[in-house]
Amino acid sequence: MVTVPGFLLRRLYVKGSLKNTSEGFQFLLKNTLGSGYARKMQPLTVDGEVLPMGESTLQVDGKVVSFPEVSEEQPFTLGLNKTITVQVRTTRLTAGPHKLGMGFDVPGLGTLNFDFTDVVQED
Repeated sequence: MVTVPGFLLRRLYVKGSLKNTSEGFQFLLKNTLGSGYARKMQPLTVDGEVLPMGESTLQVDGKVVSFPEVSEEQPFTLGLNKTITVQVRTTRLTAGPHKLGMGFDVPGLGTLNFDFTDVVQED
């Protein structure tokens, strides 16, 4: 099976987009690697702590999908050059750098994981 290295997947993250919101935090991904789709999301991690799946959503083109909703029956399309907002409710980040990790299952490639470190941007 073909694997995609983490350093390539890390390019999905829009550097400097990590920020707190009124409900939690969010960051942006921009798919410049190629079209595809995820059939399952893995839980997000923040500084090594696994977040509950139900707190996380993906938003693209105005459509919001929670991580648990992504499935073989309802895949999440990762269109080329599309910007995806990842939002997490109920968890706010403290000042300073944070290491976030995420992963998703892609047909033909298996589970792809990557992480990135960034500092929460002030509003």
